[in-house]
Amino acid sequence: MSAIAVFRLPLGTDLSGFVSLLRRLQVPHRVSEEGGSQVLWVPDERMAHDIRELYQRYPHGNADVDTVLPGSLAAPRRPGFAQQLKASPATAAVLLVCFVVAALTLLGDNLQSLRWLSFLDFTVRGEYIYFTPLADTLAAGQWWRLFSPMLIHFGLLHLAMNSLWYWELGRRIETLQGRINLLGLSLLFSLVSNVVQYVVSGPTLFGGLSGVLYGLLGHCWLYQWLAPNPVYQLPRGVLVMMLVWLALCMTGLVSMLGFGEIANGAHVGGLLAGCATGLLGGWLARRRTPV
Repeated sequence: MSAIAVFRLPLGTDLSGFVSLLRRLQVPHRVSEEGGSQVLWVPDERMAHDIRELYQRYPHGNADVDTVLPGSLAAPRRPGFAQQLKASPATAAVLLVCFVVAALTLLGDNLQSLRWLSFLDFTVRGEYIYFTPLADTLAAGQWWRLFSPMLIHFGLLHLAMNSLWYWELGRRIETLQGRINLLGLSLLFSLVSNVVQYVVSGPTLFGGLSGVLYGLLGHCWLYQWLAPNPVYQLPRGVLVMMLVWLALCMTGLVSMLGFGEIANGAHVGGLLAGCATGLLGGWLARRRTPV
């Protein structure tokens, strides 16, 4: 959708207070200089109409955001869970498949079910697991294994934490860029993180959404850096916390504390892939928006 010019004002007009008000309201906007004027841009005409009305009443931005804002600028009520599910069908579908897989595999304890989704096929002989070579696995047409480990989880905590983060990040991408892009990015990050983990660790059992999650995080982070949008504005400290956790995992400290083996290759691979798509997506979005 093309941006809409709200108004054009002389360069000498002080818009700092009004722009600060729009930021507090989390209204997507941009100010540019064109032909000796400053132009305020927003995504749609309805929002532009409400902003013109707001500027007539509060040109200095001295509005009470809790009481004076009509129309598209009024702070929306937080939707209920049913409404969130309806608005984010792709995010919910991925999580539903993960829950079904968790039940079928008994959270990783049912190896006979697990072997159909692991990165490499395997057989169990006594207390040992024997993996099929990757070349033989792909030659047999089992290409789904490049992606399917994202659906596997080992333990309830593993499933719960990954599900909560996917729900948080996935809905943001689905809202701003659509369900097809979310599914495509999830598959891409799964592919990259699984392959990197295999290269790092060799034939082992690994799985989970965490590599995908770091991809979604990197995507939102750099997309937001290049093309700021309230949808991708993560809560303060989330990015730092996730990166610190990644650093701790790579030191081996987390495994030593009894959290099990951590798929560090998948995390790093997913994060780098997400940073790359975030740069590309943010650059394209920035080109489409007047500056």
